[in-house]
Amino acid sequence: MKMLINVPETVVADALRGLAAAHPELTVDVANRIVVRRDAPVAGKVALVSGGGSGHEPLHAGFVGPGMLSAACPGEVFTSPVPDQMVRAAAAVDSGAGVLFVVKNYTGDVLNFRMAAELAEDEGVQVAQVLVDDDVAVADSLHTAGRRGTGATLFVEKLAGAAADEGAPLERVEAVARRVNAASRSFGVALSACATPAKGGPTFDLPPGELELGVGIHGEPGRERRPMMTAREIADTAVDAVLDDLGPSGPVLLLVNGMGGTPLLELYGFGAEVHRALAERGVPVARTLVGNYVTSLDMAGASVTLCRADEELLRLWDAPVQTPALRWGR
Repeated sequence: MKMLINVPETVVADALRGLAAAHPELTVDVANRIVVRRDAPVAGKVALVSGGGSGHEPLHAGFVGPGMLSAACPGEVFTSPVPDQMVRAAAAVDSGAGVLFVVKNYTGDVLNFRMAAELAEDEGVQVAQVLVDDDVAVADSLHTAGRRGTGATLFVEKLAGAAADEGAPLERVEAVARRVNAASRSFGVALSACATPAKGGPTFDLPPGELELGVGIHGEPGRERRPMMTAREIADTAVDAVLDDLGPSGPVLLLVNGMGGTPLLELYGFGAEVHRALAERGVPVARTLVGNYVTSLDMAGASVTLCRADEELLRLWDAPVQTPALRWGR
């Protein structure tokens, strides 16, 4: 498979150099793999730090900036960052108000962020952690004990980031993040496998004419494989899977997320079907975001994430944000 790279060994470093050139409002430490908002630390403000394997862009580095993350730690492709990265990031953004680690539920991320929290606290940084585990497709996967962390990571980082920008203390920012995760559910569908730079070809076998329901963001198996379905049928399946787990719901935030290889033409059409499916089930949509935000390299497919939204969460969603991937209200 053809890729727009130099060599697999430098893919992440090359991407970080490009991020630095495109976004001078960020401080990008290529050698240590840390991306920090340039004005950090912000006096009196709780800092948010997240990270994970590369290949899911714009997650997480694309969400660094006012209104979201203070720093992000990119690992190698589909590989957790190491504790030293997280400790350096925490030290770079801590203003004395504390740091919240936002951790997707993948075993490597969980273990390394836990170790980093202990090391950072040894250095005098107050750290809280929130685990994102929103995926409803499977109870356990190849890389997790418990549910996978997927699209709700964007909601957690945006809403907790807005609370931090308002000056909320660490306990309050952590509580918002936990509430958002508890109120969010996701379900993903793959139409094709992704290809990592190191492998140079598909990471799993998905025969022509079939799709994977409930796939993970690393290509982990989902619930089942079926013959290819229409956008309407996929939307009904995804919405039912999410609502069966989320339970009765009032207004929701909706993320229609591309996996990296699906064009916006298809995503908007799929989003229309998701809106239809929710309306038929009596679920009002308060806000909608459509695009490639939590991706899996070049995988074709999409995921649906819903978050039950009360007035406070809607206010935090509408609050200003200025990052490479999300910008409004400024």
